[in-house]
Amino acid sequence: MSDDVKIGFELQKIQIPLDDLLPLRQIKEPGKIGRYKAIFVSIKEVGLIEPLMVFPQIDMPGKYLILDGHLRWHVLKELGQTKADCILARDDECFTYNARVSRITPIQEHRMIVKAVNQGVKPERIAAALNIPVRVVKAFMNLLSGINGEAADLLKDKNIAPRTLKLLRQVNEVRQVEIAELMVGTDNYSNGYVEALILGTPKDQLTKVVTAKKRKGFSPENIARMEAEMAMLERDFKAMETGYGQNVLHLTLASAYIRKLLNNGNVTGLLKASHADIYGEFEKIANLEAL
Repeated sequence: MSDDVKIGFELQKIQIPLDDLLPLRQIKEPGKIGRYKAIFVSIKEVGLIEPLMVFPQIDMPGKYLILDGHLRWHVLKELGQTKADCILARDDECFTYNARVSRITPIQEHRMIVKAVNQGVKPERIAAALNIPVRVVKAFMNLLSGINGEAADLLKDKNIAPRTLKLLRQVNEVRQVEIAELMVGTDNYSNGYVEALILGTPKDQLTKVVTAKKRKGFSPENIARMEAEMAMLERDFKAMETGYGQNVLHLTLASAYIRKLLNNGNVTGLLKASHADIYGEFEKIANLEAL
């Protein structure tokens, strides 16, 4: 990593009086904004979880611009709070902090909820804090029930819908890992893609519940053909995945060699004079930043 890279915000939070925080934009009626109610209930129930992002004003010592957290600021004032936890930015551009925020995925949310419940927080309180029904909280608690741990680990930072995760329960654990690898490899986490993978799964890899059901709209011949085509597709994908690393290595070496050739004035001159088309292609390869 370059020594010139700097952190865009402080690593520790501090408490700042709300009156010393200056909003960048005016929100006349925050109560009419859909997210405001959820934030209000969350802060009222469990307090401020995500600190405000602020930037100190050089010409106004002790005053800070709010870069991120305007609704939270309004909620805290409405609740009669006088201070807020804040993180100091080193750059006053509004996108600096948000660019570093990574929204949690369903699996991460599941693990956070399970951890909170294990620490004694009741599902009803979590539901109130998140402004969602208790049944949704309980559904998140059971999200990975019947899901192979390795498959869950592969998908833990992927934005895969809870409904799509439930589909994995229709196949055995070995097949769950295979499907998870295919989703990651193709960067496709859609419900339709997973349904297609399950539909093409051999019967001996299906769970008993699914095996007993008839797949509407598909004849046994169609299902058998789809299973065969899906198996062939997966073999081709794995073969391509296996050879990918070796191909990249060869291309990297070839690219480095071409750049070395083009650094030779005699070679460059000859190519330009007698093989201009080849020189143009070599130049494109040499200028590639990534393969």
